[in-house]
Amino acid sequence: MEKIGIMGGTFDPIHYGHLMTAEAVRDEYQLEHVIFIPAATPPHKKQSGLTPAFHRYNMTLLATCSNPYFSVSDIEMNRRGPSYTIDTIKQLKELYGTQAEFYFITGADAVQGLPTWHRIEELLKLCHFIAATRQGCLPDVDAIKDYFGELGRKKIHRLATPELQISSTDIRRRLKMNYSIKYILPDAVEQYIKKEHLYQSP
Repeated sequence: MEKIGIMGGTFDPIHYGHLMTAEAVRDEYQLEHVIFIPAATPPHKKQSGLTPAFHRYNMTLLATCSNPYFSVSDIEMNRRGPSYTIDTIKQLKELYGTQAEFYFITGADAVQGLPTWHRIEELLKLCHFIAATRQGCLPDVDAIKDYFGELGRKKIHRLATPELQISSTDIRRRLKMNYSIKYILPDAVEQYIKKEHLYQSP
């Protein structure tokens, strides 16, 4: 059985926190590789102000290209409508066949919202969820596992990952205020942001 990680998100922009989390999960769960999938139309986030998908895709390519275990997919960019995870996993299962087992990597905060996800019980039957946790988040993850009963306890896992006080929101704020973002994200992504004049005040 091939074990494949799925790292979904807006990646607006992608940063070292995303990369370190994906690598920690890959190592812990012995995943063959991790696929980063930028969401085209994330259903849980406002679309106003969201950077165009092709920019976020390009930045994700630049950030992951040095890791042979990472790849990037435009599967959600090529599909119309909201980027529901259930549709993505079903499409990947058709692509990889029955010999692939999927592990969706996300933050503990996102796991709190799983009950509101589209067709979540069907989704839990199709893939595992890895909650990247920080100190103080473990009881909340356990509560969500219990919420889904046996299915949740079987399919929702937690992993303490290196804690980095980095967020895409803070990066965008720093850029608007003309603060440095060096060492927060890969140099290639920083150069792309400057070249394309992203996240600057109008």
